[in-house]
Amino acid sequence: MIVGRIIMNVFPEKQKEVLQTLLLLIEPFGKENGCLSYGIFCDTVNQNIFNLISEWKTRRHLTHHMRSDKFSVLLGTKSLLREPLDIKIFTVLNEEGIEAAYFIKNKLKPIDSI
Repeated sequence: MIVGRIIMNVFPEKQKEVLQTLLLLIEPFGKENGCLSYGIFCDTVNQNIFNLISEWKTRRHLTHHMRSDKFSVLLGTKSLLREPLDIKIFTVLNEEGIEAAYFIKNKLKPIDSI
């Protein structure tokens, strides 16, 4: 699985405009071939920072997405941003579920005793 993260630091006066653009893009992005999930998250401390988190079946699917016209719309928001887009791509080699959390919770010593 491939995870993409895009951080957008928006000018305060452009926050509403960027959010409207993101809301228009989120549904088509999520329907692209190979997309497992696509979400927009607002920073709880600074509402002018948005995080776009996406999960893809393969790098090829993400590459196709990033070459699309819809993704170009996202890149076109650069004049509305305080900083350039911060794009990170992560390759996930192993996934674990809730069982891992229970295992860790039950097997690790409390931090205070380390």
